[in-house]
Amino acid sequence: MVGSRDRVVRLALPVRVLAQRFAFGILVVGAFLLMLLGKADSVLTERLRYVVNDALAPVMAVLSQPIASINHGIQTVDDFLYVYSENTRLRQENERLLQWQNAARQLEQQNAAYRSLLNAKIDPRITFVSARVIVDAGGPFVRTLIINAGGRDGVTKGQAAISEVGLVGHIVETGERASRLLLLTDLNSRIPVVVATTRARAILAGNNTNRPQLQFLADSVPLQLGDRIVTSGHGGVFPAGIPIGIVTLVSQRGAEVELFADFNRLEYVSVVRYQAPRLYEDDSTLGPLGAAAQ
Repeated sequence: MVGSRDRVVRLALPVRVLAQRFAFGILVVGAFLLMLLGKADSVLTERLRYVVNDALAPVMAVLSQPIASINHGIQTVDDFLYVYSENTRLRQENERLLQWQNAARQLEQQNAAYRSLLNAKIDPRITFVSARVIVDAGGPFVRTLIINAGGRDGVTKGQAAISEVGLVGHIVETGERASRLLLLTDLNSRIPVVVATTRARAILAGNNTNRPQLQFLADSVPLQLGDRIVTSGHGGVFPAGIPIGIVTLVSQRGAEVELFADFNRLEYVSVVRYQAPRLYEDDSTLGPLGAAAQ
């Protein structure tokens, strides 16, 4: 048994050596014969091709499934990455649009405030300086604001500050570039006023609330809810007739005034550069600024 196997090995060894030595030539000759066969009998060649294709078709179909699945997975990942990047881009664009929307709304409010101030019908002999509120300040006063106008703009201590609807307060400190504004609601604020309908004099005193009180009003003076309160112009502190607010409460302790100005939304003011009251012939009417809140 062992001897037969040795004989087979000895016979196969020369055959394998010959096959390795002449394999390239055999392949070239085979390819040449196939070319001659295709030229000589095209029908036979086509049939052979069909047989090979039919035999390999199931194998190629099975092998193509993983490749198709991989291609589909790659396409899915590409689509996901595209959607993610597009979502990020749209989110950033939305944030930019929201910023522009907020800026547009702020500009719209600023333009409305400017238009209101420019449309105020004031005496041409009174000039004013428009300023922006930059700080809601504290310190020795309870309710003060800092505005970006000072001595170089002609702002001096004691001048009145108005909004588009009425009196806000007056200047108590002045620098070259900024000034401190004491609001009507501050406990230290005292403003001479009159009731527009009866011309009764009083003092508007701040009490650190949104509704200052009328003081030193004669008991015999009839006061009704809704009466308008304006500056009197007495003492030469403010021009006469600047709108302040309306009476909302009358009691034994006094009367409360609801101010026209909204200090929570105050962004711009106009500082009134007021001359001596003797320049005006008649201060018994509503005065040169009386039409500001009409």
